[in-house]
Amino acid sequence: MNCSLQMGVFPTAFKMAVVKPLLKKSNLDPNVFDNYRPVSNLPFLSKILEKLVFNQVNDFLNRNNILEKHQSGFKRNHSTETALLKILNDIRWNLDNKKLTVLVLLDLSAAFDTVDHHILLNRLSHLVGLSGTVLNWFCSYLTDRCFYVSMDTCSSGTHEIGCGVPQGSILGPILFNLYMLPLGDVIRRHGISFHSYADDTQLYIAVSPDETDQIDALLNCIVDIKSWMAVNFLQLNQDKTEVLVIGPEGQREKLFPKLQHFKPTQSVKNLGVIFDSELNFIPHIRNMTKIGFYHLKNIARVRPFLSQASTEVLMHAFI
Repeated sequence: MNCSLQMGVFPTAFKMAVVKPLLKKSNLDPNVFDNYRPVSNLPFLSKILEKLVFNQVNDFLNRNNILEKHQSGFKRNHSTETALLKILNDIRWNLDNKKLTVLVLLDLSAAFDTVDHHILLNRLSHLVGLSGTVLNWFCSYLTDRCFYVSMDTCSSGTHEIGCGVPQGSILGPILFNLYMLPLGDVIRRHGISFHSYADDTQLYIAVSPDETDQIDALLNCIVDIKSWMAVNFLQLNQDKTEVLVIGPEGQREKLFPKLQHFKPTQSVKNLGVIFDSELNFIPHIRNMTKIGFYHLKNIARVRPFLSQASTEVLMHAFI
């Protein structure tokens, strides 16, 4: 690595972020603070510099095979599609072998905002192998950052940021992936299958209705994950963690009492796709149809004001 990292210092002028709270969903109560997502607007030149560093770091990580192989978030040639295809393929393989699948979608609370800088720098040094000027640059990048909140015409005072990776930044996602690197080893110790996309981690096991060993291993794995997260200043939100048992209905019900404090649901939204307990995707198809009709009605309302060419462009964009 050379170029942008040679001086070992991230310019102070680039460390100020303007945080604009945005509602996570339009139908949520705007008076509840938890319903907002803080989006950091960073200086343009900061992002250019970060992009140069990102390219160098990413090449280094790929060349040395450091990234978690079961992580699809923010990786070259990976996406939510690759994550979903991997999980779906494993579930169908279980069904072909007359096995049920227990799928657990873990929910983390404000994961990007609670990353501990000391722990992250330790990961960069000992797990990634960065040192000297490069490590000093990342130390400079993470420390002495500030932000203020801007909403409509109002702004807050300036505050220092003592933890977290900057959301809206180029380097934030890859630094978060490196922070989460040890989690894969925690899960593998229990022999549990998993796949992650950024801070969304999914655990899943193949099990027969009369088996308990794998379910015990899954529950023990979740306990260890909670302990690991507590040590690393992350919080597993058990109330929002969802469990889906996939397979024939009569066999599914036999597993429910063994899942202890988790209450299985009939369907879950997984990276934008609705998975159901029968894996027939009927709820997802119905939802997509509903959304499609909604947009088509809106297009029909403005159709009298559009030319033929504009309508074709709009329809092609929609499809």
